[in-house]
Amino acid sequence: MRIPSAARKTAFALTAAASSLALLTACTGQSSSGADDDASADTTINFWHAWSAPNEVKAVNALITGFQKAHPNIHVNVVSNMTDDKINQALRSGGDKAPDVISSFTTNNVGKFCSSGALVDLNPFFKKSGIDPATTFPKAMSQYTQYDGNRCTAPLLGDAYGLYYNKTAFEKAGITSPPKTWTEFKADAKKLTVPQGGGYQQLGFMPDYHGWETTTEHYAAQFSPTYFTADGKSDIAKDPAFTEAFTLQKDLVDELGGFQKLEKYRATLGDEWGDKHPFQTGQVAMQLDGEWRLGMALAAKPKFDIGVAPLPVPDDQAAQYGKGYITGTIAGIAATSKKQNAAWEFVKYITTDTDAVVNFSNAIHNVPSTLAALKSPKLKYDPRFKTFLDIAADPDSTTSPASINGGVYLTTIQNFGYDYESGKAKDLKSGLEATAEQIDTDIAQAK
Repeated sequence: MRIPSAARKTAFALTAAASSLALLTACTGQSSSGADDDASADTTINFWHAWSAPNEVKAVNALITGFQKAHPNIHVNVVSNMTDDKINQALRSGGDKAPDVISSFTTNNVGKFCSSGALVDLNPFFKKSGIDPATTFPKAMSQYTQYDGNRCTAPLLGDAYGLYYNKTAFEKAGITSPPKTWTEFKADAKKLTVPQGGGYQQLGFMPDYHGWETTTEHYAAQFSPTYFTADGKSDIAKDPAFTEAFTLQKDLVDELGGFQKLEKYRATLGDEWGDKHPFQTGQVAMQLDGEWRLGMALAAKPKFDIGVAPLPVPDDQAAQYGKGYITGTIAGIAATSKKQNAAWEFVKYITTDTDAVVNFSNAIHNVPSTLAALKSPKLKYDPRFKTFLDIAADPDSTTSPASINGGVYLTTIQNFGYDYESGKAKDLKSGLEATAEQIDTDIAQAK
């Protein structure tokens, strides 16, 4: 099971990735997609990817074996456990050992990959193959793999975020079903909170932005936000979705005990990736998380029944219950590659062949990244996993849009969130205005 992309990036990691890609911008320039190599000739392409766990590497190798069986003339030299920094260096330098095809967990860098010309625009390749990305991929995945009309990446499995809940604690609290609206969610979170001394025996939900997956973009996704206007300016100070999302989170912080009390409790809890994750131990009754959590939670053998549902939505968007936040892995073709047609055959296979996508999903338990694969009867999963399949296919699900400076704007929003939840920033309106101004400044400098 891989660690997903956007949710894992700290402010430092996002900034470092953006800096690496800034160097890339200066060294590549826009590329041409007019590939002229013969994809029917005997050739070898280099594929660099980030997966590293034994089961993941095994799954990638099986994916490659399937491709080479269908294309015996194209041999794939695979290099695993490649960080974005290493990939960026290789894309700058080129050469026989550099990647022809890359796969990255960092969807936040799509804007940089596309605008710098580090990866070629795949639109001409899709067109000549008669594939329509809009009808092939889920809407959100189609959105996060392009920037400014340049589709320089394709989705390669995805992550969908939903709500995990302790069914045993729900029954004890007299709650008969998972909350569908944020009003219901706040009421349930309070019902599920059991005080103990100056802290908690059980907390209904950990709302803090320093918690586990409770990032600003994951909250905001349920409000269907517009991050940027048509002319590329930050819209977070004007779109009411952001005001509502920040207000919701702050209300949860205040109503569940206040920032200091919650942070003191959070400091006593287990880490996100171990068996002592607070949801798995029963210390937190509800958890915002991705599809990978189900397998991890079951492996920890919790002493309660696990329920899975979509995250709640605003009361006035009740008809859109079922949507969620989507991100995932991306694949692209290096602009420096001399074998782009052969590379396209590989990218096309791993990202659009239904059986290939399904088998890969079954192997590493991420969400399939084509609409056909999401409906395939060959998918194997725990019945609760279907919640994430439905979220991925939901046209109302959202993602974070690509930006020319990567995920810097998300880090800027998140940093304001830290200040607002803690009380350091007291005026939400002026804080969002200052944050929007900073985002615009950073993007202007990147350009």
